[in-house]
Amino acid sequence: MAVQFQVAHSRTVHGVAALAGGPYHCAQGSVLAAYYNCMTPGFFTPLPPVSLLKAQTEALAQAHAIDATSNLAGALVWLFSGTNDRTVDPSVVRALRDYYAAFKATPVLVADKPAGHAMVTEDKGNACAATKAPFINNCKYDAAGKLLIYLTGAVQPAAAAAGRIIRFDQNEFAGGDAAALSMAAEGYAYVPAACESAACGIHVAFHGCRQDAAEIGERFVQEAGYNRWAEASRLVVLYPQTIARYYPLFNPRACWDWWGYTGALYHTKDGPQIRAVKAMIDRLAAK
Repeated sequence: MAVQFQVAHSRTVHGVAALAGGPYHCAQGSVLAAYYNCMTPGFFTPLPPVSLLKAQTEALAQAHAIDATSNLAGALVWLFSGTNDRTVDPSVVRALRDYYAAFKATPVLVADKPAGHAMVTEDKGNACAATKAPFINNCKYDAAGKLLIYLTGAVQPAAAAAGRIIRFDQNEFAGGDAAALSMAAEGYAYVPAACESAACGIHVAFHGCRQDAAEIGERFVQEAGYNRWAEASRLVVLYPQTIARYYPLFNPRACWDWWGYTGALYHTKDGPQIRAVKAMIDRLAAK
């Protein structure tokens, strides 16, 4: 979802980080392609060629469904693939690196840590190689810090996160019915003390599948590692939230929509979830 959002709004979103993520529009609007081609590709279910995805991206930009692809040139891109990740094959993350490189972005891929499929932290969560709830792993590696240093030139983190976590109504940004988009009624934001009365940057932290607050509480918000960096770097961290849905949307693991369960425009600026999160950002930027 981070990649999807950044490509759609590349004029204003100048960098992106993705842990175990695939290239933009990989799923081609198909849940089966998402599960097979874009997570564990094989001989009969290959990844879409980067050349095809690039051409489709350029076509979407020409149709003004996403921002101009020229914005991707020089974009900062930080990627991670754990050596014990059996959920998303390393080849998928390499394809994401190659996708951004095709647009002359500057991707960096970290692929030497023994992590399972999870958010990787310095000292929180499960054993590093695990792939289980809450999908936060202690790998003695501060992924949030590393990616923020790369994307923003962040300074050293504060000793503690001294700001406040706020809850807000996501319905307001989702046409009055967040559940209709498989989004939770409430989202979160971390607001550093310095940002209460002065302008700050914004970083959006999209949780992974089965990391929504309904399933793991506030653990992603509290333990993913962003907040203490945000404090010293004058960043508000937005934590939008999904929920699991079974009917009429089918999203049993509370994933963000990267295969089309909210409709055919899911990967564009008119994608329902992309519109909702952009509205949240605009509200923060107006403060």
